[in-house]
Amino acid sequence: MNLDTWIRKYKNIVVEGPIGVGKTSLTKKIADKYQLRTVLENAEENPFLRKFYADNEKYALPTQLFFLFQRLDQLIELSQTDLFETNLISDFMLEKDTIFAGITLNELEMSLYRKIYENQSSQVCNPDLVIYLQADPGTLLDRIKKRGILMERDISIEYIVNLSNAYNKFFYTYEESPVLIVNTTHLDPIHKSEDFDLLMNQLKMFKGRRAFFNAI
Repeated sequence: MNLDTWIRKYKNIVVEGPIGVGKTSLTKKIADKYQLRTVLENAEENPFLRKFYADNEKYALPTQLFFLFQRLDQLIELSQTDLFETNLISDFMLEKDTIFAGITLNELEMSLYRKIYENQSSQVCNPDLVIYLQADPGTLLDRIKKRGILMERDISIEYIVNLSNAYNKFFYTYEESPVLIVNTTHLDPIHKSEDFDLLMNQLKMFKGRRAFFNAI
């Protein structure tokens, strides 16, 4: 079975990870190589996001609720797609919303958020495969600065550390889909073709429910 045939057996692939890890770029690169349909986040459409980065506490709830409904709309529409007719790859899963909510919302806000989330999340299907990208917080912050998005200039290393820890905690117990965990601190599958090929080979060999890939 060649890699092209192999990757197509997964009808719904998700690339996940904290901000700055390269999930959208990798999603697009895999999609281009294997002619997969993409479903991408539209973070720039969130009118509260810029204000959130400047004042986390004040704008956490509206920012998170906007993202929740935006992601729900995208994924509910996706669940109605005939996955036997199209293979797709996306750069987010609905559960990421709870990861961000958990580090930004206070107790009262989280109570409201949970009620809304639990009432809506059952409409979304689990992916067939999750590629979870990691990198150390310093590397993530460097990548965020290099891409130069204005609204991200106030992101602190403390926020990145908390977010990375929350992602790791979530995926430590996540069992709904098979997961390949990839440390990208010393891996650049976006700009280095040899690293991309190395990652694709790891995916080809992946079996079972969970595996780790750390290129040093």
